[in-house]
Amino acid sequence: MPRAPSTQPRQPAGPVLYRMNPSFWDNRYAVDDFVFGTAPNEFLRECAERIPAGPVLCLGEGEGRNAVFLAGRGHAVTAVDQSTVGLAKARELAAAQGVSLTTTVADLQDYAITPCAWAGIVSIFLHLPPPLRRQVHAAVAAGLLPGGVFILEAYTPAQVQHRTGGPVNTPDLLMSLAQLRVDLAGLGFEIARELERDVIEGTGHTGHAAVVQVLARRR
Repeated sequence: MPRAPSTQPRQPAGPVLYRMNPSFWDNRYAVDDFVFGTAPNEFLRECAERIPAGPVLCLGEGEGRNAVFLAGRGHAVTAVDQSTVGLAKARELAAAQGVSLTTTVADLQDYAITPCAWAGIVSIFLHLPPPLRRQVHAAVAAGLLPGGVFILEAYTPAQVQHRTGGPVNTPDLLMSLAQLRVDLAGLGFEIARELERDVIEGTGHTGHAAVVQVLARRR
């Protein structure tokens, strides 16, 4: 008898590239409140004065709190995220605070960071699979202008013990300082630390957490 057609989806030939899930984030952001609040990340606020004058790129920017903060400091800011809902809220927040943003809907697998173009690049609680993380961080290092800085805060593997935010059910998305030193080997580290601190950012990040913080500069 002939074999019944398979009901399983066919897998593409060759390597399967990672794709983020925009519908997950669209659904999460489709609420009245700002999931991660409207105030900037504390580490970014601490480091903002170290960003030279010039354009800033915010990766995985979501609802725009960090981009709006930096635009308020006079930077021309481009916010990139895969969620159309999140970036719509970012534009609303910018308008409410009297600043402007450029927003780009894109999967970071496909987004090209322009080389030697940015005074600052920001990654706040952006957790990617290791191959994509390394790809993006290599592009970040190349994308900075001489003297430009990369500012990152993310959860470390120790966050699994706290479960107060982040992808604790997929721990390979968490990152360590040792991994970041390899990813960003061409940059000079001015701040490089793993620590525990209280992260209170809307309802999305609330509680004691294990984080890694990096400020790295292109020489």
